[in-house]
Amino acid sequence: MIRVLIADDQGMVRTGFTVFLSAQPDIEVVGEAADGREAIERAVELQPDVVLMDIRMPVMDGLEATRRISEHAEISAKILILTTFDLDDYVYEALRSGASGFLLKDASAVQLAEAVRVVAAGEALLAPAVTRRLIREFARLGGPRAPSARRLGELTERETEVLVLVSRGLSNQEIAGKLVLSEQTVKTHVGRFLTKLGLRDRAQAIVYAYESGLIRPGD
Repeated sequence: MIRVLIADDQGMVRTGFTVFLSAQPDIEVVGEAADGREAIERAVELQPDVVLMDIRMPVMDGLEATRRISEHAEISAKILILTTFDLDDYVYEALRSGASGFLLKDASAVQLAEAVRVVAAGEALLAPAVTRRLIREFARLGGPRAPSARRLGELTERETEVLVLVSRGLSNQEIAGKLVLSEQTVKTHVGRFLTKLGLRDRAQAIVYAYESGLIRPGD
């Protein structure tokens, strides 16, 4: 079972998501939180696999809560950002804070459940539009921002190639087709470069690739 914590300041939204997800045979909603601070406390207490995190909440917003949960030694949950707003203002900061994906609040029940499964499995839920916005943000900021790219030297040529394609928003299936590999082989390469670079998931890999200068907007 995938254990889910729902963090949103609107009670009706929390109830709606709980109803949607509880109907799934492989998902269990273990708790709710009405603000970012409570989300952290409940995440420590309940140890969910995925936190559905709203951005705009009282006491502590979703971005700060995401950062603290991602850095918390006792919490291993993946963060799925919930939003009704345009992502331009905070997609970059949310990913840097540790978010693994984004989901609009008006998504269907099927999309919501699938998003939870994708993030729980360690994949990044980044729609092409989100990836494009992220690339635009890096272009605006200009230049690598990571303090060092030395760890890239630990990757094999194939692992580096897969990382570049992941960072351009390609799925495992698309990468497999492009490189003429099996999806399982691609998944193995992804797992290896995540381990070598000390990254949690594909979302962090995309940020790292741009910040280290491995790829640049317009490549």
